[in-house]
Amino acid sequence: MTIRRRDFLRGTAAGAAGTALAAGVLAEGARADAGNGGSGGPPASYPFHGAHQAGILTPEPAAKQSCTAVVACDLTAPNRSELTALLRTLTGRARLLTAGGPAPDLGVGQPPADSDVIGPSIPADGLTVTVSAGPGMFDRRYGLSTVRPRLLTTMPTFVNDALEPAWTGGDLLIQFCAHNPDTVHHALRDIAKHTRGGLQVRWKMEGYNPPPRPAGASRNLLGFKDGTANPIGATAQSLIWVDDPAEPTWTRGGSYLAVRLIRMLVEFWDRVSINEQETMFGRRRDTGAPLDGTVETDIPDYAADPKGDVIPLDAHIRLANPRTPATANQRLLRRSYSYDLGVDPNGNMQAGHLFLAYQQDIERQFATVQRRLANEPLADYVQPFGGGYFFTLPGVRTPTDWYGSTMLSA
Repeated sequence: MTIRRRDFLRGTAAGAAGTALAAGVLAEGARADAGNGGSGGPPASYPFHGAHQAGILTPEPAAKQSCTAVVACDLTAPNRSELTALLRTLTGRARLLTAGGPAPDLGVGQPPADSDVIGPSIPADGLTVTVSAGPGMFDRRYGLSTVRPRLLTTMPTFVNDALEPAWTGGDLLIQFCAHNPDTVHHALRDIAKHTRGGLQVRWKMEGYNPPPRPAGASRNLLGFKDGTANPIGATAQSLIWVDDPAEPTWTRGGSYLAVRLIRMLVEFWDRVSINEQETMFGRRRDTGAPLDGTVETDIPDYAADPKGDVIPLDAHIRLANPRTPATANQRLLRRSYSYDLGVDPNGNMQAGHLFLAYQQDIERQFATVQRRLANEPLADYVQPFGGGYFFTLPGVRTPTDWYGSTMLSA
């Protein structure tokens, strides 16, 4: 018997903190399938300086950056000068934390330079700090309206969304990724300490990625492999970096970011037959293979199945990525994680998917895919609740450069 979300929700409490309803649906693909340079283990650190920020194309899952915290902040810096000082400070702390090393001794009369929660010598631990601007950064406070990224708007409410203000938006977004959760906690705590006068946390979601079981892509909390179809290599490069001459010049090397928080109704899902689950996704749960294939990496042949007899026309993978020449430039690069917030007041699990997708054009890519997924069968098993649109700043190119330097000098 098919159990519908609307029936389930009649017995579920509402409320921002209580429900943690999740925003968006699961676009196909999750993590870049790239190696770590043959080192045999996760890298200790990633280069901080470059044309693009680390933490976007950092290779996963080989990199083992299995822990994240996505932190949306409201800017409290009162003017452009204070915003500049904030971004300089944020850059300096991120540069130090991602490199690792001993914290300075400030003497017994001063508060300690570091919290010491990961020891007296700070390990780099594969930490990346990726900074993105929200629409609010370009309001009247800072005189940046004329250099606003052309497509950066407040995220609209899509079909099937139930957005909660407490979990939505933000002027500045920071994503911390590392190999261990205490490294993520330490980095957020350090940056909060040094930027208290310029920003305030609006919402925070922590996430994790499990190891592949048994191999290939990791699994999401619905039990399906998540990451098989993510673009890699030159294809990924061609889909994520802004290069539109209509955009402000400073945006080169940046990327649009869509963040969506997705509560998965896991108890509800576990009552659905395996046949129906696989039909909704369009893949086998055990192997990750498309329903017309045998292994995870097989490419579905939609042309040979025009009526959807094998992979239904409304299957998630078919809607998310139709694999036609016309939709090839709509693909997204995702760095998504699972999350677990415990239980809601009714004792139902609050767990789901922390969806992050980078792209050149948020309308051509994310918004187009999202509209195509409206009312798909899987929508009865996920609940949209928050997130937002952001613009990931270009990289910090040199030891004297800082986040947003070209934006603020434009």
